[in-house]
Amino acid sequence: MKKILMGSMVAFALLQGVSFAKDYAKVNGKSITEKDIAPLMRSLPGVAFEQLPEDAKTQIINQAVERKLLIEQAKKDKIQSSKEYKDALVAMEEELTLEVWTRKQIEKIKVTDSEITQFYNQNKTKFVQPEMVKASHILVASENDAKAIIAELKKAGKNTSARFNEIIREKMQNGSAKDGGNLGYFAKNQMVPEFANAAFKLNKGTYTATPVKTQFGYHVIYVEDKKSSGTLSLNDIKGQIEQNLKIKKLQENIKKEGESLRKKAKVEIFK
Repeated sequence: MKKILMGSMVAFALLQGVSFAKDYAKVNGKSITEKDIAPLMRSLPGVAFEQLPEDAKTQIINQAVERKLLIEQAKKDKIQSSKEYKDALVAMEEELTLEVWTRKQIEKIKVTDSEITQFYNQNKTKFVQPEMVKASHILVASENDAKAIIAELKKAGKNTSARFNEIIREKMQNGSAKDGGNLGYFAKNQMVPEFANAAFKLNKGTYTATPVKTQFGYHVIYVEDKKSSGTLSLNDIKGQIEQNLKIKKLQENIKKEGESLRKKAKVEIFK
């Protein structure tokens, strides 16, 4: 039952109404929209299509075009009339039915402020946050390339942050950077030691004065923000606690519902 429930949880976001108005291309008169792009972006969690460099966008669009053509060919081959297709469609319909039902169950669940506060007070040790750094980086293959980037940043003066982001875009678009971008907040143990040690030594709004060598290449790191270690406040995680308590109640409710339905049903298990 737990596996079934977790599968349903993953699908919640897919069940919300989404508009796919923008056209990126046309294939035999049919539009390539965000709906066609979405399946290809699932391999890049947390990244929006519009944030990608232009060459990466073009690559994704071309993949969507090829996917659309293959779908058209499958339809011409009458795949939709095959037994395999019909069986899969029934299975998908059953899964979707369960997902929608589960969503409606969680919408009925209420969690009170007192329940949230009680959970927080009883589990404070779980909400201790280590020192965190929010940083961006540019990764290049050679030390000289990294030194050239640092030289550019020195010319930027007070506009370091804006110039750093400009360089990321430039390097990613022309292919001279192996990687780059905003890494968000991370703890020291989430990065390779060389990178973490350099990042955590920096003050907010500063960058590495020399290239940072790791197994991946040479990095230039810019620290946007820092957070001291400490216990997260109730306000910081109230929404997260509420969602966790809802899921816990949902699991309990579904377990009870399953047991109740089983008692009323005629169940035969064959060995």
